Amino acid sequence: MKKNKPIAGYHLLMILSAVDGKFSVQEDLVIEQWLEKEFPLRVNLDKETEYLSKLKQDDYMIHFQSCMTDFYQDSTEEERNELIEYAIRLAKADKTITYEENIFINELFNEWTETSI
Repeated sequence: MKKNKPIAGYHLLMILSAVDGKFSVQEDLVIEQWLEKEFPLRVNLDKETEYLSKLKQDDYMIHFQSCMTDFYQDSTEEERNELIEYAIRLAKADKTITYEENIFINELFNEWTETSI
C-alpha cells in the first residue's frame, strides 16, 4: 500500500531508530522535530506505530525500501536531502552510528542520489 510523503518519512525514521535494537530518547527527539515540521497540526500516528511495532526485523529493509520509493515519488530533491539530514542526525543522536544504521542510511543516500542524477 502506497504511503503519502509524511507517513513514508515517519516510517523511514522509525525503522532507522529501531535497526540497532536500542531505544534512545535523543533519537525520539529528532523524530519529534521532523514530525512537527511535517505535521504542523497534531496527527494521530497510533495506527502507523502499531504497524511498525509488528514489523519483523527481517522485514525492515523491504519496508524501508518501499517507503523510500513512496517518499521519493511525492517529494522534491530538497525534501529528500532534508530527510537524509534528519536520518543522519537520528543515527548520531545517541553518539554512536551502528553498523545497522549505517547500512540503512547508505541505502537511502545511494538510492536517492543515484536516482536524481
